[in-house]
Amino acid sequence: MIRRLPSLQALPTFRKRLLPLMVTLAASAGAQAQQLKLEKQLDEEAAPTTIEGERLTGRPDREIRLQQDVEIRRGETQINADDVNYDIVDDRIDAKGNVQVVQRGNRFSGTELRLKLDTGAGYMQSPVYRLMQRNAQGYAERIDFESDEVATIRNGVYTTCEGPDPDWYLKTGKLTLDEGAGIGTARSAVLVFKGLPVAGTPSISFPLSDQRKSGFLAPTILTSTNTGLQVTVPYYWDIAPNRDVTLHPRYMATRGLLLGADVRYLDRELAGETRFEFLSDNKRDGELRYALSARHNQVLDNGMALAVDVNRASDDNYARDFPFSHVFQRPGFNRRLLPTNATLSYGSGSWDSVLRFSDFQVLQDPRALIRLPHARLPQLNVGYAEYTDSGLEMRMDTQYTRFAHPTDVQGDRLVVNPRITYAGLQGPGYFVRPSVSVHGTVYSLDRTNDPLTTAPTRVLPTVSLDSGLVFERKASLLGNDVIQTLEPRAFYTYTPYVEQNGGLYPNFDTTIADFGYAQIFRENRFVGNDRIGDANQLTLALSSRYLESNGAERLRVALAQRFNISPPRVGLGSALQDTGEARSDVLLLASGRVTRETRLDAIVQYNQVRNEVNRVGFGVFWQPAPMQVVNAQYRRDSRNLPDIPNTNFELIDISSQWPLADRWYGVGRLNYLLNENRVGQSLAGLEYQADCWIFRMVSQRVPTAAGAVNTTFFVQLELNGLSSLGMNPMRALRANVPGYQPLTQPQ
Repeated sequence: MIRRLPSLQALPTFRKRLLPLMVTLAASAGAQAQQLKLEKQLDEEAAPTTIEGERLTGRPDREIRLQQDVEIRRGETQINADDVNYDIVDDRIDAKGNVQVVQRGNRFSGTELRLKLDTGAGYMQSPVYRLMQRNAQGYAERIDFESDEVATIRNGVYTTCEGPDPDWYLKTGKLTLDEGAGIGTARSAVLVFKGLPVAGTPSISFPLSDQRKSGFLAPTILTSTNTGLQVTVPYYWDIAPNRDVTLHPRYMATRGLLLGADVRYLDRELAGETRFEFLSDNKRDGELRYALSARHNQVLDNGMALAVDVNRASDDNYARDFPFSHVFQRPGFNRRLLPTNATLSYGSGSWDSVLRFSDFQVLQDPRALIRLPHARLPQLNVGYAEYTDSGLEMRMDTQYTRFAHPTDVQGDRLVVNPRITYAGLQGPGYFVRPSVSVHGTVYSLDRTNDPLTTAPTRVLPTVSLDSGLVFERKASLLGNDVIQTLEPRAFYTYTPYVEQNGGLYPNFDTTIADFGYAQIFRENRFVGNDRIGDANQLTLALSSRYLESNGAERLRVALAQRFNISPPRVGLGSALQDTGEARSDVLLLASGRVTRETRLDAIVQYNQVRNEVNRVGFGVFWQPAPMQVVNAQYRRDSRNLPDIPNTNFELIDISSQWPLADRWYGVGRLNYLLNENRVGQSLAGLEYQADCWIFRMVSQRVPTAAGAVNTTFFVQLELNGLSSLGMNPMRALRANVPGYQPLTQPQ
């Protein structure tokens, strides 16, 4: 028998009165979400109720009883049972015998149910449940439905594992699941893994969705050479959708309690993050130690932008003693040279300008000292560019800098650099670009050895001509049809020689550019404005690219060499640079993703005069499938240049992530310095992927100073849909194994 019950007559009128109010509230995002929630609730309450059963007795206008294969449906809610009493006036159901409730994909089964259909409030005895959103399941003595979104489980278990004997489960005295807020809160909770209780807490909360929430995060535990046993209990505070704070008190067995925080904010016109931490170091007689890193970026009015970056540490040994400090965990960050910058930029039409204040803190290592750079207090760059339809490009760059240093020469430097380039001589298969520039420099110096040379000046013109051709043909690469190009290029530059050594001109911010394919086509072999290299040279290059039909580059090979018509003489230091060689080293490069799985990189720098290879590097990166990657690199540099650090080494670097057996994965890296016969950075680990959890065990060895290393041991148990125990090694794995992919949980 099927009977369709009418809805309350007053409800449509109430809904019509409410909708205009909700439209008014919809001015904010929160009001819009509330509007959708209310409309959904009204639609659910206004939906017709359909009942089915083999036997029906009672009064259809007040109360009915249904028996045998009973099914009740309203909106997204479906109830099945053997015996149901339905109070129509109160809109309440009392069900017994094989009770099943399906609501928005969530399933509940029990022996007895009392539920108000209009509010979703009620309870179920001896329930077994499954939640769709997190693929979670469990059982309990009783579930109290406080609404259609909030349920409280009494004396039950919660797990995301399949089957009657889960690998892990959370045993709780009280577990509240709030799907509206996306939060699960457990009281008197014990985590059981493989039949053994591994952790307990009077209260714990965890996400039921991907939304952020405030609360304690899972504690992390690791051991380190420098800190001993280390335990961190983070607390996450979700202040607003665009603001949050993470507090991370950390206890270290050998050093004491470290307190730190990570503050983030993001708005339409500004964004930033501040990380800081401090402690009274037990190992150093209670000395107060700290580290700070703060970044702020903001778009101002009228084309202006502000950027601030502050990095500071209490002492030289901070980065060495705390190698895993979260303050300095930034890609490419130099943990010994901490910059502080404040930059105000402006652009309008053809004009652009940048005002910058820069300073540095050097964390010195007595066994490997580095030079403190000059502070820029301030530096002002102003540029003007004009481009004509005929291809004429005009550019004027000016820079004023006040260099400050506690012990070295300091002073002011003004640079004026006008340039004219003609780019109108180009077509689909050729280009010719002549350029003329003048580099003028004026100094006003303090603390010079010669009081008569406090204001040296220098004016140097430079002319250059860059030209090239592009030929194409159809070809084949590893059995695939491609377009091969052949691109000869010639670059000539001339700058007259002016004496710049001998101490007349200071060196505030200049170094020799690393010799490479990009640098070989630069007019000045120095980076910075304190040295302008003399040049009368011609660079010849030949490159070839293999392109797919969609334009994707598969492989690039290049051969280049610079010929010195006059040998260069200007050096970086006080001595002249006269190598006596009429030509530079030969550069041979090859790089590209030759197949979908394999990428190659190679560079060879060969000196024809001395008949020796000064630099060589080969790398193969192979990734045939997800979570399968092998990287192998060999690099050697025997130039041993005094002005460029790290130009005398030989190493091999091997890293990989690879399946070892069913569900087991190995991950590792070995960086070995052949010239020093020692291990540099290294990492080794194992990962195990189960159906509802992942286990990771990783050991990492990192040099922290000259002759000093730190070894850290990570152990992590990641429970799908709940949290993680131990120390997360993801940052270390991604940094050490290019192409590493985290193990994913099956859904």
